[in-house]
Amino acid sequence: MADQFAKGIEFEKKAEKKINGWGLSSSKYEDAADLYQRAGNCFKLDKSWDKAGSVYIKLAGCHVKSDSKHEAASAYVDAANCYKKTSRKQAIAWLDKAVSMFLDIGRFHMAARYCKEIGELFEVEQNFEQAIVYFERSAELFESEEATSLANQCKFKVAQFSAQLAQYPKAIKIYEEVARLSLNVNLLKYGVKGHLLNAGICQLCKGDVVATTNALERYQDLDPNFSRTREYKFLADLASAVDEEDVAKFTEVIKEFDSMTPLDAWKTTLLLRVKESLKAKELEEDDLT
Repeated sequence: MADQFAKGIEFEKKAEKKINGWGLSSSKYEDAADLYQRAGNCFKLDKSWDKAGSVYIKLAGCHVKSDSKHEAASAYVDAANCYKKTSRKQAIAWLDKAVSMFLDIGRFHMAARYCKEIGELFEVEQNFEQAIVYFERSAELFESEEATSLANQCKFKVAQFSAQLAQYPKAIKIYEEVARLSLNVNLLKYGVKGHLLNAGICQLCKGDVVATTNALERYQDLDPNFSRTREYKFLADLASAVDEEDVAKFTEVIKEFDSMTPLDAWKTTLLLRVKESLKAKELEEDDLT
């Protein structure tokens, strides 16, 4: 492996010599592309990720000159995969370039896949606003390709981050819409109660007990089976505790549900917000008395 970097430099020099030399334009770029590909492989073996990334960008440039847009987009993806090791910012930039190129040639499924990947990189960065942008784009593209399951995965990410950013109506709309559409698909029916539970928790976060009660009635109309689930009872008991402004009851309801069905970090965070809001009201009333 020790000489892989030196081999990579040699292949890169040969590629540049091809481009700068005489010859038919298309063939010299094709020859240079082959040499850049070899250089990139050598730099990857050497784990020289930045160097490999820069070479794959040059490789993409050759494919653009040869009017091979699919190969160019794939080279940008290769560059991004290398930059993931050293710079998420660079990785995002080149994946975005690949997405634009895949859209140009009508490869919507590929564009959706890499939009999703960009969303995931922004998620790692905890830049939820930008993550939402790319997961929304990805969902739209997957839907255009009738890849419903993949589209829903992206929609759930949008809903998750929207709720984290206190954009509750947006999250509620997504969970309710997916629940409604899932009722008509046998393979997706089992997930409906979970989607309605998430929507209901977001309703509670809005702090409007009447709206939450109305939502629970709508959910029963949407899916008559929902009222017989533990998820429905959980939401109804929480709404009752909020209405009574009873922090102890609210806490006990959560504890009981969690002992049977452990709550994930997202639900716990949102329910904690509701509890803190209840506590604040309690303190206000104590101050008044």
